[in-house]
Amino acid sequence: MSNSSIGVAVIGAGMAGRAHINGYRAASTVFDSDLPDIRLVAVADAHEPFAVDAAKRYGYERAETSWESIVDAPDIDAVSVVVANNLHRPIVEALLAAGKHVLCEKPLALDAAEAKAMFDAARRHRVMLLEAYPYYFQPQTGALVELLGGGAIGAVKSIQACFGFALANAQDNIRMKPELGGGALLDAGSYALSIIRLAMQSAPARVTADATWADSGVDISMMATLHYADGRRAQLSCAMDTAYHRRAMIVGSQGAIETEYLNHTSAQEGGDEFGYLPSELRVRRGVANSIPFETMHGGVGSGFRFAAEAFAKVIGEGDFAAIDRAARASLDNAATLEAIARSARTGSSADIPSLS
Repeated sequence: MSNSSIGVAVIGAGMAGRAHINGYRAASTVFDSDLPDIRLVAVADAHEPFAVDAAKRYGYERAETSWESIVDAPDIDAVSVVVANNLHRPIVEALLAAGKHVLCEKPLALDAAEAKAMFDAARRHRVMLLEAYPYYFQPQTGALVELLGGGAIGAVKSIQACFGFALANAQDNIRMKPELGGGALLDAGSYALSIIRLAMQSAPARVTADATWADSGVDISMMATLHYADGRRAQLSCAMDTAYHRRAMIVGSQGAIETEYLNHTSAQEGGDEFGYLPSELRVRRGVANSIPFETMHGGVGSGFRFAAEAFAKVIGEGDFAAIDRAARASLDNAATLEAIARSARTGSSADIPSLS
């Protein structure tokens, strides 16, 4: 990496991959002058027409047909990995060993041991590894963090978080394939858990979960209760066979916050160029039901653009402290997701070991 620019690549040119690809393009046009510029170097996908079309459409220098070519490329400093969940670890670890920073699509890993090995590799090679939840980089989420940190609702007591949708072409969707790391929990459920961890600031001590299983063997829906060592609780629900819904309610000793925690946001109800919608963030500052909720407003746009900007910022500033904080949350989440899946399979509660 030069002092003035970061060469970026994206591995995976499917729908989610193109969102990352376009996010870097959008970020490269809006950066502050004191941050490194983003150079759009390469798009890689095993399906060559996908890679070629995406590179041409979004202004990348070249298209590749193998992720190994990204690992070996000297002009690439940072890479987004957007492939099937079961391929995250081998690709990410190869990139880290080559000295490249990695922004990996959620969920980072299939289990806690994989996540720990990946972060250990990042530290060993002195590069950055960050899990990509687009909503997390939204200005709205920054406002949520400020509300919680500033005591707007007092001490956080509980949170309920849900995310569900209906799969299109379910028979062919990778989310229905257990060998690829499919299932509602690792997809939508990882989002709900991430905002639970953000609000609660720690992993639970144990979980109890119940699932409905698809014929393929993946969980098509899941509900879980998270039990914390200090007596607090959280509830998570996720599904791939329902109407779209996405919301969290965070309850504190002195108030409550509601949010849709959307990946992409708009300031208008309809007519947005990309189909984005407004995302609600409301806070009640007080304990009485007569106190109205206050609607918070902030910056809007693509979470992938905000993620690209944040990723380049921490790379440019060498902010390993920020990466370490994010890594602790990702490790907690990986261990909790594994425990939820184990509880749903066994019908018993499951303890969460500490990995952070």
